[in-house]
Amino acid sequence: MTDASAIWVLPLLYMASLGGLAYSILGALQSAATEYALSYSESTSRQMEDLFLFIPSRKVLELATASASACFLLGFLMVGGFEGRAFTAGLLVGCVAAICGWNIPRTVLSLLRRNRLKRFNLQLVDSLVSMSNALKAGFSMQQAFELVVRERQNPISQEFGTYLHQTRVGMPQGEALESLRIRVGSEDLALMTAAIETARQTGGNLTEVFEKIAHTIRERMRIEQRIWTLTAQGRLQGFVVGAMPLLLGVAMSFLDPAMMGAFVHSSFGLLLIGAVVVLEALGAMIIAKIIHIDV
Repeated sequence: MTDASAIWVLPLLYMASLGGLAYSILGALQSAATEYALSYSESTSRQMEDLFLFIPSRKVLELATASASACFLLGFLMVGGFEGRAFTAGLLVGCVAAICGWNIPRTVLSLLRRNRLKRFNLQLVDSLVSMSNALKAGFSMQQAFELVVRERQNPISQEFGTYLHQTRVGMPQGEALESLRIRVGSEDLALMTAAIETARQTGGNLTEVFEKIAHTIRERMRIEQRIWTLTAQGRLQGFVVGAMPLLLGVAMSFLDPAMMGAFVHSSFGLLLIGAVVVLEALGAMIIAKIIHIDV
């Protein structure tokens, strides 16, 4: 091999090996991203099915992608530009905003699940009293559940209706109760299912047990409402202190746009904004820890 051919062969071999390595890395990243997207959409879709929201997993993935894209563009346009350091700053802020936007469907789902659980617990108190009265009148346990399904509203009628459907298709009562407890995720419902399962195995007066459980739930709700009232001042202080940097930044953007533009596009300004975000998050976590009291 001559020196002239060696001059061309070595760079070609280097470029071929570099291209193969890049292709392998990109293929692995694409495969990992596809698997994560599928896992995200399927898990979110299953959680929505638990809330009786039957949305296809493909739609969930499209919604998450759209929200991530919108948040990326919003973050990039608010902070960055298309020249030099402004482009890098906009890209970093846009990526962080895209990650937050990607999790918007799950955040909304978590809020819906929390509100649904709150409504379920409120309905469970009256349902326990109704079931206790039905048992006193000579109804069976299945008939008591059917009474709640007919007379109560969602979500408790949906959950109890699913329980009745599972028992009718052959699922043992203990497994159906356990499925109900896991699907709803309510501590109050766990007391009820444990009482039913204990009475089924060892016997017992379920009418009195249901009345005591209803009384216990009412007292716990009363105490939780009292705690919520007493901690209102702490929550308000957290909101005010947390909103002050954001409101101050918006006000300064209107009063002196040139100064705020130079501040946002500087390295020190970006570091300071990052430090503010971290401190805001830590403060919110500390306040939430202080005012959260388990009953």
